[in-house]
Amino acid sequence: MPELPDITAYISALNPRIVGQRIERVRLASPFLLRTVQPPVTDVAGRTVRALRRIGKRIAIGVDGDLWLVLHLMIAGRLHWRPSGAKLSGRQNLAAFDFSSGALVLTEAGTKRRASLYIVAGEEDISSLARKAYAPSTREGSRSSRAILLRFATHSRKKTARLRELLPILAW
Repeated sequence: MPELPDITAYISALNPRIVGQRIERVRLASPFLLRTVQPPVTDVAGRTVRALRRIGKRIAIGVDGDLWLVLHLMIAGRLHWRPSGAKLSGRQNLAAFDFSSGALVLTEAGTKRRASLYIVAGEEDISSLARKAYAPSTREGSRSSRAILLRFATHSRKKTARLRELLPILAW
């Protein structure tokens, strides 16, 4: 899974490329990538990118009309900058966001297809996604997060100790 430094690097690389640019077209290779139906993906075409934001381990792209494209890359998801009109052939290419200067292509190397795209309208929908996203850089909900993590972890001491090493931000 791309970690926080990777997400931050993606945002800093995308900022000069897409902020202020008009999204000409959004192409999906698989309908299963899209996790929302309202607003429709066609509403994004023709709008200008106004903001980039990190929501936990998700990348949010804000466009005119207070619409947001929220990408969750999951384990093997990556973003690539390709020439405009890049083909979506092959199993790894999931989506392309076409701009006049190039295309932002979402790929996933794994076979499980865990990456997702949410299209939401307004700050209220963004904040509801933010509540669902675990942000390790903050101490939000440390007790509830710890309880959830321990519930899904195996009950061996060794695995619980390893979990504590991996998530040092939580106050154990």
